[in-house]
Amino acid sequence: MYKLHFLQYIWRKILLLAASPYFSLLAWILPLLIFTSGYNSLIAHDEALYASRSRLMFDSGNWIAPWQKAHHKTPGPYWLIASSYKLFGINDISARLPSMITGILCLWLVYEIGKIILGKKLAWLAAAILSVEFLWLQYCRLSTPDVPLVLLVLLAICSFLKAELNPARRYLWSFIAGLSLGLGFLMRSFMIFIPIIALLPYLIWDRKRHHHLSNPILYLGVFVGLIPTFVWLWLSWLHYGNQTFEELYKFLIYQSSNGNDNYHTNFLFYVWNIALKAFPWAFFGILGLFLAIRRPLRYQLLLVGFPVVLFIEISIFTTRFSHYSLFLYPFVALFAAVGLSWVGKIYQLGIPSQSNLQKGKKNILNFFAKQYLPRNLSYGFGGFGVLLIVASIVIFAWGIPNIRDYAIIGLAMGLGWLILPVVWISRYRFGKKFLTTRYWIAGWLIPCWLALAAMGTTGLLSDYNPALRVFLQQSAIASILKTNPIYFVQIDDKVQVLLDFYISIDEKPVVSISEVPAFSYAWIYKDRSPQLSRPHRILGTVKEYQFIQVLN
Repeated sequence: MYKLHFLQYIWRKILLLAASPYFSLLAWILPLLIFTSGYNSLIAHDEALYASRSRLMFDSGNWIAPWQKAHHKTPGPYWLIASSYKLFGINDISARLPSMITGILCLWLVYEIGKIILGKKLAWLAAAILSVEFLWLQYCRLSTPDVPLVLLVLLAICSFLKAELNPARRYLWSFIAGLSLGLGFLMRSFMIFIPIIALLPYLIWDRKRHHHLSNPILYLGVFVGLIPTFVWLWLSWLHYGNQTFEELYKFLIYQSSNGNDNYHTNFLFYVWNIALKAFPWAFFGILGLFLAIRRPLRYQLLLVGFPVVLFIEISIFTTRFSHYSLFLYPFVALFAAVGLSWVGKIYQLGIPSQSNLQKGKKNILNFFAKQYLPRNLSYGFGGFGVLLIVASIVIFAWGIPNIRDYAIIGLAMGLGWLILPVVWISRYRFGKKFLTTRYWIAGWLIPCWLALAAMGTTGLLSDYNPALRVFLQQSAIASILKTNPIYFVQIDDKVQVLLDFYISIDEKPVVSISEVPAFSYAWIYKDRSPQLSRPHRILGTVKEYQFIQVLN
């Protein structure tokens, strides 16, 4: 049958698809997005907030003004998640699906942007690195608007570049760029101005080359992208009046105010945070940034100017969160690809003989010379891998249940880091010359992939509140929650938003247990249970909370 023409045609198409960088990137990230322990539960606070608010919008059928008072955020993310509920039902996976899909699209856009600026090989490497940056992958698996907003910004950047390269389709790409930035306001309100300001060095100083700012189609695209927001504002104003605009403005002032002491961090917060949550790529990213500054690139104001200005912006902003830096992670990946490729070229050359080194140098200085960098990194991370393996084995031997999942992750990453010294030794001690730079670079990607895959399969990237999930899945508890009003007696906001998503009956927050009617059900703090004067029955305990029935 293999001689049949139509089967040969199908086989050629399959081979072309497998060779496509988009397919290989999809195959690279898809397991990381879908690996779970078999269970899912939302994380408080932001993810549960967006999921529960979207459920309120979906259940009420009111996609404009389902709130008791005017809302302080634009409805873009709620519309995305509620649409997912409509297609796939109300569950944790449906809530997270928009972020997963937009995360895949972001990879493809990073590849497109990198292909224009750096070339195809570095572009694919950058997209692969982005997939295994911890914070990026985590937010690709959360029901928040952060990754969808990054997608719109990357689409705008890619469209600006395409407009330069294709003068015949300049108006189409300019319209798409403007449309993306306009829709950004619907997705994240005033947050879209942060990347817009970061684009100004490229838009202003390179204007003689691209003429984007003098293109009226760009502004038409922005206007069209703002139309859904204008419609929502008008309909919301008809319902709430001027409070609609006041809430948006008050939230912006609150987030940027010096009085917002709850979220203050050090000015250098993003320095150590990115270094930790993009490990080890942030260090290669610094090297790549230095190399990109030294090299005269055509799009240097975009590749370097955008992330530098954006980093300064979010560092100055008094409210600092890890997810505010997600705009930077695609550029960390691009710079890391440049830095890793540079070190890979040194790996390919090998260690020069002693006669080639400067005679005046001491041995200790030779050890830190550029020529020894790949070897030192290979041995260093190989040693780190051995430590992780030993620590994981010790944890398994002691049988410590609370950190057993972390031992699995450590074992996966530790075994992965052994690839680097094995590849180095095999090439330069045993003469296996086929182990080229590609194998050595793979030795950096695979450990991170294995660690994140282990985090997914153990539930650390999907099952954030297993105790609450197990409790709510009990048949007796589930039947009560579906048919009875539930009272919240001054419980923590983070727990309340989780219950808002999982409980189908409207909750009723109260100040005191005396407000709960007889034979009704309520959530209370566990410490307050012995102090209750009213007779009650404890139905279950979840961490510091108890679910009770008031008897009279």
